[in-house]
Amino acid sequence: MDIDIDQIMAWKGRSETRTDQVTAAPVRLLRATLDLPPDEAAGELPALWHWLYFLPSPRRSELGPDGHARRGGFLPPVPLPRRMWAGGQLEFMRPLRLGDAIRRESTIDDVQLKTGRTGTLCFVRVRHEISGPRGPALREFHDIVYRDLPAAGAPAPAYQEAAAGAVTQRVHPDDVLLFRYSALTFNGHRIHYDRRYVTQEEGYPGLVVHGPLLATLLAGLAQREFAGRAATGFSFRALKPVFDLHAFEVCGQRADDHAMELWIRDHAGHQAMAARMEFAA
Repeated sequence: MDIDIDQIMAWKGRSETRTDQVTAAPVRLLRATLDLPPDEAAGELPALWHWLYFLPSPRRSELGPDGHARRGGFLPPVPLPRRMWAGGQLEFMRPLRLGDAIRRESTIDDVQLKTGRTGTLCFVRVRHEISGPRGPALREFHDIVYRDLPAAGAPAPAYQEAAAGAVTQRVHPDDVLLFRYSALTFNGHRIHYDRRYVTQEEGYPGLVVHGPLLATLLAGLAQREFAGRAATGFSFRALKPVFDLHAFEVCGQRADDHAMELWIRDHAGHQAMAARMEFAA
């Protein structure tokens, strides 16, 4: 596929600003989606739940065939068909609280085009800086990867084995979980809810579990383990897709007194996501 490299690179440095308010309804609905009990005393937003806000809202006529907004707006017009959330790094400075008026400044921090074993890859890194009424709240680097469809007959990639965790949570993904999370984040990407599209157009065996959902489950596991301690940082990297066809395990192991190593272990024993969460003393 021909890619206009100069056009793609011209997006580097592009920025946008959004405002929102930390309202209670999305928090209540995500708790229900994750099968957590209601928390009537909730005040602070759990780590990563800021993804419930600043949602893009393109009109339906502005969507591409994959359900995402057509490319060439804030994100560069990369013509590769598969788009995935590859990972991210977050620094937490102050908690966000219900009722806060919040502001997010986003910048295309970097764009890289590479050729790997599976063909052409385009990596886009977005920097988000979120502030609230008490000042800067968090800084996030969001890594997106665009790639081509696998060639017919291409060998399956080799994946890393994952150990069982000292702390684990078993999750059975289903259509309802993926639909609810898509709805809460206003994510129209069809790989998460349209089985015909994901199998026939993108060649996956089943519905793809959202990377941010996996990361949210990992962060939740760590926050329960370090209950009462403020999170200071979180980083994660997606290593392979997880599908709705099998249960998976959310795993963790304390690294020391202020950090936890985390990973997703799929039904075949492979590591699908690796993460680390750090906490204040």
